Amino acid sequence: MITCFDIGGSAIKSAGASADGQIGELRRVPTPAHDFAAFSAAMTELIAAAGPSRGVAISIAGVIDPADGRIKCANIPCIDGRALAADLAAELRLPVWIANDADCFALAEAHAGAGRGHANVFGLILGTGVGGGLVIDGRLIGGPGGFAGEWGHGPVSPHFAGTPPQAIPRFACGCGQTGCLDAIGGARGLERVHAALHPGASPLDSRQIIDAWQDGDANAARTIDCFVDILSGPLAMLVNTIGASVLPVGGGLSNSAPLIAMLDQAVRARILRKTGAAIIVQGQSGAEPGLIGAAWLGLAESAKAP
Repeated sequence: MITCFDIGGSAIKSAGASADGQIGELRRVPTPAHDFAAFSAAMTELIAAAGPSRGVAISIAGVIDPADGRIKCANIPCIDGRALAADLAAELRLPVWIANDADCFALAEAHAGAGRGHANVFGLILGTGVGGGLVIDGRLIGGPGGFAGEWGHGPVSPHFAGTPPQAIPRFACGCGQTGCLDAIGGARGLERVHAALHPGASPLDSRQIIDAWQDGDANAARTIDCFVDILSGPLAMLVNTIGASVLPVGGGLSNSAPLIAMLDQAVRARILRKTGAAIIVQGQSGAEPGLIGAAWLGLAESAKAP
């Protein structure tokens, strides 16, 4: 059995995973964000509760550099900058494998969700911002620095969007650049687009914008038109470049089936390979994609061990 973890700034979730990738009883404890000893002790207790384990696989909100194993994780200060797999392996006395949460979502969808039967799967995150993970032939692609799949960064957001075209501001991104899709393509980005298009209107959060669109509100419809136009071009280029035949979507915006369907239609209209089958689809791996993805990561890595 592999013990899998899904670790965020507020909670550590854990379960045992069997050889077929099925996860067992879910356990959850608060994340000790400022004390590494308490952090590793919490994991030790969860491993013991799950039963005998031959390794630990972790999905985490952060980026792991494959060159040195160090993690960048701003919301859990006690692990930020650590060679986390090595440090935890020493504490837990078990092999430890780690991938970020977007990569684990992609693995979960490739093995147990909408990506089953597809050779190239890109797990697309539309949450607070945007992110992603790439799985080819069942194998997670990390890339130098661990940044493969981070399609949200780079100054490529358009100056105009929608039909008819309208000027769209290029927003500053947390990575230090201006014009990144991460700043305009997730839930906060949808809210920024709406505020820019309708100055003086009452501010709405992303759920309210989508609800208003579904209720026939003209301002919200204009926002969604521009938002889909902003995302569909870069996503079409992504599909053309990596050859993914399905992009399962996770994150908060994935809960809107009409929005995902509209985005899918716009992307399929712009890709080279014309198809009548949906490419952008809601994720289907279940309520715990982080744990499921971590399970498949751990099973693949443990199979390589002598």
